[in-house]
Amino acid sequence: MKGSIHHWRQAAALLVVIALGLTSCQTIHQFLGPSKDWQARNGQLLYRGKRTTLIGEVLVRFSKAGDFELTFTKGPGIALLEVRQDATYASIKGPLARGGWSGPNTQAPERLRGWVQLRELLMASGDKPSVQHTAGGDTFIFRF
Repeated sequence: MKGSIHHWRQAAALLVVIALGLTSCQTIHQFLGPSKDWQARNGQLLYRGKRTTLIGEVLVRFSKAGDFELTFTKGPGIALLEVRQDATYASIKGPLARGGWSGPNTQAPERLRGWVQLRELLMASGDKPSVQHTAGGDTFIFRF
């Protein structure tokens, strides 16, 4: 009898742990993928951080609804940073992101705030051949 009570307690504890794990998971944000009506610009980006300076290729795509993608690469197939973003949420990954991050735009870590700010700047830049932005210790110079 004692053995079966012990098994029931273990099973109940396991169910509580599973239920807590499932309810504490954050929902995954769904970004829209690029479509024919998205605008795209490609060119070069000079990124200057506190300890890093890099020049590479950049592809920027965005929709009229405010969906945004930025891919910063160095040579074919070497992605340095990828940003997916909409009006409220961002996802940033790649070696420059130092582990990556995703969450509300307003809660971006200091090291990534400049990257999050680029969405509005680039979407408003129209056909300008160059765009420059400085945020904290980061400088971004785009040539399209």
